[in-house]
Amino acid sequence: MKINIQGISIHLGGRCLLENISFTLLDGEHWAIAGPSGSGKTLLAKAIAGKIFYRGSIQFHDNNNQTFRPKIELVEQQHQFTNKSNVQQFYYQQRFNASEAEDADTVEAVLNRICTDNRRDWINFFNLSSLLEKPLLQLSNGENKRLQLVKAMMQSPDLLILDNPFVGLDKEGRNALQTALDNISAEGTTILLVAPLEDLPDSITHVALINHGKITACKNKAELTEALALDTTIESLPSPIQLKEQFNLQNSNFNAAVKMKDVTIAYNGKEILSRINWTVKKGERWCVSGPNGAGKSTLLGLINADNPQAYANDIGLFDQKRGTGESIWDIKKKIGYVSPELHLFFDKSSTGFEAIASGLYDTIGLFRKPNPIDLKTIKGWMDCMMVSHLQEKRLHQMSLGEQRIVMLTRALVKSPPMLILDEPCQGLDREQIIKFNELINRICQSTDTTLIYVTHYEQDLPSCITHHLQLIAGKKIEN
Repeated sequence: MKINIQGISIHLGGRCLLENISFTLLDGEHWAIAGPSGSGKTLLAKAIAGKIFYRGSIQFHDNNNQTFRPKIELVEQQHQFTNKSNVQQFYYQQRFNASEAEDADTVEAVLNRICTDNRRDWINFFNLSSLLEKPLLQLSNGENKRLQLVKAMMQSPDLLILDNPFVGLDKEGRNALQTALDNISAEGTTILLVAPLEDLPDSITHVALINHGKITACKNKAELTEALALDTTIESLPSPIQLKEQFNLQNSNFNAAVKMKDVTIAYNGKEILSRINWTVKKGERWCVSGPNGAGKSTLLGLINADNPQAYANDIGLFDQKRGTGESIWDIKKKIGYVSPELHLFFDKSSTGFEAIASGLYDTIGLFRKPNPIDLKTIKGWMDCMMVSHLQEKRLHQMSLGEQRIVMLTRALVKSPPMLILDEPCQGLDREQIIKFNELINRICQSTDTTLIYVTHYEQDLPSCITHHLQLIAGKKIEN
C-alpha cells in the first residue's frame, strides 16, 4: 500500500495548527511521526485516519496503484469508553465503588463484539486473560491501554495508526507491543506511529519530524543519527530560593504522611491489595513501582481519599486515623495530585486558568471566583511553570502534552505538604520531562515536601527519590 499525503493543513479558531504537510509512504515502509509536545503530531495522525476535517489530499493506492479505501484502526493516546447505555457519564471516583462499576461493560463483553478468528491469540499475547471479567472502570491505565491495542490488532487493519501507544504500559507491555508491531508489519499491515524517537520499534523505517505544525525533516530511520535538538537549559526554571518563596507550605505539622497496617482491598472476592504495611514520613521522597494491575492506583486512591474502602482498614494520614471525624476535604487540601485517570475525567471545556485554579479548591472544574490572594497565587504558579500563555485556552484545544503541564501546575498550585504524582510525565516530550523533574528536585531541595512518584520508566525518576515501594499482584515486595 502507498499513501500519498499532499498539502495537509488544519485551522482551528483562526490558528493554523498544521501547514502544508506533504510526504509519501511507499509500500513496505512504516513511518513514525516525532517532534515536541504540541507540534501537531496527533492532529496529523487523526487527519490520516479520517477522524478530523483537513484541507489537502490523502490518497491510498493498492499494489496495482489503484486508489482504494483501506481498513484503518486508530489507537488514541487517551482511552474513552461509555456505560452500558452507550452514554459517557462516568465520574472520577466511580471506579472505586464496586456496586457502581457494574454499569460498565467487562473486558470480555467489549471483545465479544469484535468478530475475528485471532481473538484468543491477541488476548494471550497482551496478557488479558485474567482481566476478561473485570469492568472497564476498574482497569488501570496500563490495562486499559492493552485492551485498546488488542481491539485494534483483532481488526487486522491495512493501516494501524498508534498515538503514543507505549504511554502507560509497563516494561512487559512495551516489549510485547514492540514485538507485535514487528510481527504485523512483516505480515503486511502498514504502521504509522506517533512516538518519541527513543521508543521506535525495529519495524519503523522512516521518520517525519514535525514542529509548530510543519514538517522539518523526513528521513530514513537509519540516517537519523541524532534526536531532536533539546533546549534543556534549566536557567529558565525558578531557583530553589524562588520556589521556597512560591511554595508557601501550610498544614505541614505532622510526622507521618501515610501509615498503613495490614491494608487489604478486595473487589468481588478478588484481592487487589494484600496486607500492605507502609509508612511515609514527613519529607520522604518515595517511588512506587510495579507492573500494570499491581494495585498502584488503588493504593493512591486510599491515600487521596477517593476509595471508600479506606474506612475498613487501618490507615493513618497526616497523623490522623481515617474514620475519626476528618472529611475528605481535610485530606485533599494537604495533597497535590495528578494521575492519568484524573486527567481523563477532567472537564475538557475548562480553560487553562480554570483547571489550575480548581486545584486550590480540590474540585474538577472551577466553581468559584478566586479572591485576590488566591489569584496572585495562581498567577505566580502559572508563571513558575511557564503556562501563562495557556490561561485562556481550553483543554480540548490544547495538545495532550500541554494538558499534562496544566494538570501538573494544578497539583502544585496550593503548595501542598505532600505531592502524589502518578505517571506525571505521560505525554510530555523529553525536554519537558527533564525540566519537570528538575523542578521537582528543586522543590524537594528547598522545602520539606513529601513526595510519592509513580512511573514505569526508571530513567524518568527525579534524583530526589530516596525510598522505593514495589508492588506485584497487590503485594509489597521486600527489597
